[in-house]
Amino acid sequence: MKPLNKAATTRLRAESGGEVAKIEAGSDRLTLDDLPPPDTRRWVMRRKAEVVAGVRAGLLSVADACQRYGLSEEEFNSWQETIDRHGVQALRVTRLQDYRRRPF
Repeated sequence: MKPLNKAATTRLRAESGGEVAKIEAGSDRLTLDDLPPPDTRRWVMRRKAEVVAGVRAGLLSVADACQRYGLSEEEFNSWQETIDRHGVQALRVTRLQDYRRRPF
């Protein structure tokens, strides 16, 4: 497994105003190499947020991300909506039911 570089391992946070997932990387720019490998099977919060951030940064389209990672558009869209509504922390699998029940 390839080691993750600095841009991929930096802290994730939700920006105020649009609650957009962002990878804080100082002067480093996010690249396709910073995204999880195409054969990823274990989707932790950080990897989900990195893929969403990659799409939002224009590195790849939603269709390309879905094809690259074997996702449905519905699953990818649910990641985006979860980040927009509740922030990156809501992507944790152990918290899904809590956030699904919570009203806007």
